[in-house]
Amino acid sequence: MANIAQAELYLVNLEPEVKRTDAIQSFVCQETPILVLTDEEGNIGVGYTYTIGTGGSSIVALLNDHLLPMLIGQDADCIEHIWKRLYFHTHATAVGAITSLALSAIDIALWDMRCKKANLPLWKLAGGAKSEIPLYTTEGGWLHLSPEQLVDDALNVQAQGFGGSKIKVGSANIADDERRLSAVREAVGDNYHIMIDANQSFTHDEAIRRARVFADRGITWLEEPLPADDISGHAMLCRQGSLPIAVGESLYSARSFREYLQMHACNIVQVDVARVGGITPWLKVAHLAETYNVSVSPHFLMELHVSLCCAIPNSRWLEYIPQLGPLTEETFHIINGKAQAPELNGIGIEWDWKAIRAKNRGRTVIKR
Repeated sequence: MANIAQAELYLVNLEPEVKRTDAIQSFVCQETPILVLTDEEGNIGVGYTYTIGTGGSSIVALLNDHLLPMLIGQDADCIEHIWKRLYFHTHATAVGAITSLALSAIDIALWDMRCKKANLPLWKLAGGAKSEIPLYTTEGGWLHLSPEQLVDDALNVQAQGFGGSKIKVGSANIADDERRLSAVREAVGDNYHIMIDANQSFTHDEAIRRARVFADRGITWLEEPLPADDISGHAMLCRQGSLPIAVGESLYSARSFREYLQMHACNIVQVDVARVGGITPWLKVAHLAETYNVSVSPHFLMELHVSLCCAIPNSRWLEYIPQLGPLTEETFHIINGKAQAPELNGIGIEWDWKAIRAKNRGRTVIKR
């Protein structure tokens, strides 16, 4: 048994590589807490989490003031025990976004340490279902982009072998959304997947109206048409049946996914490993979805999700949005539009510590 002896926490801010807008917000800054755990034998595990502009300092405060002091001295191999212990310690704020995002940094670091001690990459230790996963891109589909810009990006990634593109919808007029989708469909042909994302911006009647129009464009899924807590509304849209419904990026617990699946309120699960609380609950959600014959196409965090997608049998797509490039030595490899499972032991990310220390906004160390 090797107990955790030290926790070292960094906070790095990253500007998006391109302008990112959707129907309700702009992605102005990625606050990225990075956690390094060391056990008594010198084994190291690295985890991280993120925000899209606000809350990073709150995550750091929760980790420093409450979670990391409880973590020191715990057996690093007992990941389930640690997750439950920290979760119940924060019962007054769980389930909540800040708490789940803080828990995920710890859980991911523990899994990274476990994999390195086992001399295995995460995708093998967590299941080893496949060695590659098809990619679709969101990076060229933001709401502010013109139809011509959407077409140029879709044709570019299609030529690289990508299987699809996600287009943001929720323009003031349905005709504007239709014009953008029609331009891309005409350019890429019928065999290329187009996903659309409303970012929770529709009312029930507007979701029904737009889904019927969008369905004529051969859309693969409609993502987050309604507020994430409107389970019955999503169930209604699934029964209505114009388009497959995808949800998950705004759900912060495994139980929330259970309720969606039980109510047949989604067709695709988009569980986010940081927002759901880490790898431990992510795997539970993915396996639960499999029992409902529902596929998993996770939200964001492609550098980590590539390993998780390759660990499970029911993953369908990996979302391409570059995130950690300025902080890593290299990202995963892509062959013919498919992300290859990393062979690096651990979670599959090779960090650039010189860059992290240069961009760090505040380092804290907690020791036994």
